[in-house]
Amino acid sequence: MNSAGQYSAFADAAIFAAVRTPWVDLGGALSQVSPIDLGIKVGREVLARAGIDPLAVDSVLAGSMAQASFDAYLLPRHIGLYSGVAQAVPALGVQRICATGFELLRQAAEQLRDEVQLALCVASESMSRNPIAAYTHRDGFRLGGEVQFKDFLWEALYDPAPGMDMIATADNLARRYGLSRKAVDRYACDSHQRALQAQREGAWAEEIVTVDNQVFELEGYQPRGISLARRASAVSADSHPRPTDLEALTRLRAVHPGGVQTAGNSCAVVDGAAAALVGRASACTRPALARLLASAVVGVAPEFMGIGPAPAIRLLLQRSGLDLGDIGRFEINEAQAAQVLAVAHELELDNSRLNVEGGSLALGHPLAATGLRLVMTLARQLRQHNLRYGIAAACVGGGQGMALLIENPAYPA
Repeated sequence: MNSAGQYSAFADAAIFAAVRTPWVDLGGALSQVSPIDLGIKVGREVLARAGIDPLAVDSVLAGSMAQASFDAYLLPRHIGLYSGVAQAVPALGVQRICATGFELLRQAAEQLRDEVQLALCVASESMSRNPIAAYTHRDGFRLGGEVQFKDFLWEALYDPAPGMDMIATADNLARRYGLSRKAVDRYACDSHQRALQAQREGAWAEEIVTVDNQVFELEGYQPRGISLARRASAVSADSHPRPTDLEALTRLRAVHPGGVQTAGNSCAVVDGAAAALVGRASACTRPALARLLASAVVGVAPEFMGIGPAPAIRLLLQRSGLDLGDIGRFEINEAQAAQVLAVAHELELDNSRLNVEGGSLALGHPLAATGLRLVMTLARQLRQHNLRYGIAAACVGGGQGMALLIENPAYPA
């Protein structure tokens, strides 16, 4: 480890299978479902789709950002147990905010160097169940004192170190890279249109599992389950992609005066969960989804946190001995349109390889789960287009960037 960041290379790691729930808008059908139950759903499904006995799992890694249920501390353990993993198998909670999905895969690949043969990675996020919270009232309320409850979801967007919210950090990047409001809105419009086209073509169908009302039984223990809101009986598709045109985006007011970021060119707020099985590539008995080759994570200035993917990708390429031209596809999380455009400008990356099916501006960004979605989407694109290498990356609140290098196991076809 040094001041340039952390790099890890993996000699024999692969993603055997990966699935996700639909990403559903804030307050929608998933809004009353605990992230633990969403995690159990995808944990069970990824094992079933891979045809792997849950008792073969040696490690459970799970991540979620907000404490969205009273039993939140137990999230990794309960996801493992109710997914059918053996009781003796330990579970670990993982958190790197927007890069949590990447960190799950990194830690799983690292564990393969020891005694672990197969790791279940689950990321689950309920943005809707973020609490209205108070942190200073354990000893009660003083007579005449201020009673202060705040919206955790809103307040979590604010970084007190630079004294600004995440939207302001994107506006900082827009000023640094000379990004106009028109350019930012145009990118957002393209993201929405690409996502709508991908959805119409069924691009995500193979990675999405339908979520319906159901009960999860565990012998000797209390049942858990999913009860959908809005009188929904099942959810099978991402809910946020919708027709959007440039004219509509330009009418929206900037969040901060003089800034370029609006509600329309910032990521959507959604609920969702994703899961992946990580094991030794040499032990895979059926075609793997992707080989995990390397990861890189770096720190950047908090007030420019959105640029994080750029130095992370540079470190990843430098240490891997690859060039930008070797990478067939990039999936870089769209926290804000100005943020991902700044990364593209910094790397001189063209749009023909970047987020070609749209991104979080259109689909949404359930914090912990996004990294796994980026990787499974990227892996599918590499297979479909007979490309060898792909990089998924994300900026991280507080000033970090993380990137993951994967390889198409079927290349050359």
